Amino acid sequence: MAGMKVLVAVLLLVVYVSLVGAQSHHVVGGDRGWAKASEVTDWLSDKVFRVGDKIWFIYSAAQEGVAELRSKEEYESCDVSNPIRMYTDGLDSVPLEGEGIRYFASSNSDSCKDGLKLHVDVQPKDAKSERSVPTSESVAATTTLAEGPTSPSAGAHIAAISPMFLMALFVGYFAP
Repeated sequence: MAGMKVLVAVLLLVVYVSLVGAQSHHVVGGDRGWAKASEVTDWLSDKVFRVGDKIWFIYSAAQEGVAELRSKEEYESCDVSNPIRMYTDGLDSVPLEGEGIRYFASSNSDSCKDGLKLHVDVQPKDAKSERSVPTSESVAATTTLAEGPTSPSAGAHIAAISPMFLMALFVGYFAP
């Protein structure tokens, strides 16, 4: 039953994220969320995080938690004894408000040692978005993405009210 609730939470979050325009929302681990089976390292491989983005941790609060760690040393050794912050709700949004590297690990040190940890390198907000596309000769071609519209879109208007709507859905769904 807990797995079904996590799946519904992921689906609701995907709908919410698709309606938001200005910033990127990253659901850590993709469809599986924050879990050993999600292969967080593989998920991370093609992600670019910018100031203003949000990362979302979705997990079973009864089995896991997320610790934000202070240093690379704590991250590498899975030392979760003195975190900057502990996330325990099962659905946690973390705004990326400044440049630099941030470290997250499972609050369960065994899960962390099994690879359930994430380092996020937050890039400047104003950097140009570029993506490499491999050619048949394995040569990367660079494509520059166009800037978005300057006037607010319908998605921006929906995004303004959707956090309250999303919270109401979660409270209604997860309430006993």
